[in-house]
Amino acid sequence: MWRVGTVVALHDETVTARTITLKVPDWPGHVAGQHVDVRLTAADGYFAVRSYSIASAPNSERRVELTVERLPNGEVSPYLTQELAVGDRLELRGPIGGWFVWRTEQTEPIQLIAGGSGIVPLMAMIRSRASTGSAAPFRLLYSVREPGAVFYGDDLQTLSDRDNKVSLTYAYTRATPKDWRRAPGRIDTALIADATWPSNLAPTCFVCGPTSFVEAATDLLIASGHGRDKIRTERFGPTGDRK
Repeated sequence: MWRVGTVVALHDETVTARTITLKVPDWPGHVAGQHVDVRLTAADGYFAVRSYSIASAPNSERRVELTVERLPNGEVSPYLTQELAVGDRLELRGPIGGWFVWRTEQTEPIQLIAGGSGIVPLMAMIRSRASTGSAAPFRLLYSVREPGAVFYGDDLQTLSDRDNKVSLTYAYTRATPKDWRRAPGRIDTALIADATWPSNLAPTCFVCGPTSFVEAATDLLIASGHGRDKIRTERFGPTGDRK
């Protein structure tokens, strides 16, 4: 079923990524981690459909936030990140997905590992935890190219500062802030050991990002003792499509 949402706010997360807030009057509600399909139709009838993770926590205002990153040769992303305006309408189908989700009744430790724009559904989980007052301990390991590429930087810091059960670790792969204690580089065995829950606590792990990142992070978790049944993954192809 396709629904129509009206754009009520726009916010640039980075120079290439924008968060779109939509008011969807007949929105049925969602679970943190789900996504929607967005359909854009041209005047000549041509249409394109792309999937985007929901960034917002479930809420009673029937508002849905999507964060879209502009991609090279993208058919849809330049319009959504540069041309879309408040008052415009978008067609949505969803919410979709029931595996890569965090539910408020979960009380076990939660390990989140994000690569680039893979932070989006994980941010919905962090926000959902905060909005419901959950006491489940969360850890986020966020791999990103450089400080300027971080999504939700202020929100993440505020949530982490407010609650000592939400910890935040960045892994910068190309450039770091001044005096950063870790050299630029990808997530490795040492960082997994230092920044994630130990396997004996049986955390549920959510890993999201490009396919190669997800595969590498999953291998590192398994090598450190985590069972495959405790690792949930969501990956994006080279064009940003969900897989």
